[in-house]
Amino acid sequence: MREALEAALRELFGPGELVALRRIPGGASKEAWALDYRAGGRVYPLFLRRAGGGVIQRRTLALATEFRLLELAHAHGVKVARPLWYFPDLEGREAFLMERLEGESIGTRVVRRPEYQRARETLPRAMAEELARIHRIPLEELPPLPGPGGKPAHLWILEELYGDLDALGEAHPALEWGLRWLQDHPPRPLPPVLVHGDFRVGNLMVDGEGLVAVLDWEFAHLGDPREDLAWPLVRAWRFGEDHRRLGGLGEVGPFLERYNALTGGEIAEEELFWWEVLGNVRWGLGALNQARRHLKGEERSVELAVLGRLAAEMEYEVLYLLEKHG
Repeated sequence: MREALEAALRELFGPGELVALRRIPGGASKEAWALDYRAGGRVYPLFLRRAGGGVIQRRTLALATEFRLLELAHAHGVKVARPLWYFPDLEGREAFLMERLEGESIGTRVVRRPEYQRARETLPRAMAEELARIHRIPLEELPPLPGPGGKPAHLWILEELYGDLDALGEAHPALEWGLRWLQDHPPRPLPPVLVHGDFRVGNLMVDGEGLVAVLDWEFAHLGDPREDLAWPLVRAWRFGEDHRRLGGLGEVGPFLERYNALTGGEIAEEELFWWEVLGNVRWGLGALNQARRHLKGEERSVELAVLGRLAAEMEYEVLYLLEKHG
């Protein structure tokens, strides 16, 4: 791997030396590597994203598509690390190189540590602004992406999730009830946009002042903008700060108001409930699918096994939300 990296780095930055290469722990489906390259009297901090041993969802993007999306997002002013080089085969797996930014992305630290108090104050507005930029990227510029085709976005998502549930080969009544409720209470249709697919605290890099970058685009697709708007409301992404409904940061109202002002949309807060229920079902199924990778021996990992246990929290949340809704 080192030889292929050095060849790409020479092409990008000129003759130099790869002075550091280290794998970063974590990442449920992708490898992450930090590297430093010295050339021309300076050191370039870089980040390598490489395909791992499996995927969380069947429609997870290939890294080639993710790389192209990052190029587009960067060109349209979205806060992302600048993509630099795509490897179709780096020791048997695709990968891409990007600039390495400095900041924190671990959700519990972002929502609790005192050094991020200023960031927590600015993040709801910044999140609205980045989603507005993402959703305004022209569809004709996008590479081929998963999406609903000619059917309503919510029906396409429900079909995908029913497929994920059936593939488990075991009963999960709370998740199935959630899917049935979603099917019986369809949302009004909205025109499709580029959906990030995992826009939440934990996939946002922050520093002491605020948002640095939007991370992890592997679940991007065409769909309903409310899917992105409601995903940070899922309880799992509040990281224990449940009294702050928007990602453990604050209230939904100002966030949604800023988004509507920037996009000209008229999305009401109560519309996000359907997508919040969907988000909890989706993450419950995602956690169970991750655990299957461990249980089937595809990738032995305590982290993946623990995710399977966490699915019960999403099942409880689905029951809680639907009882509360009446």
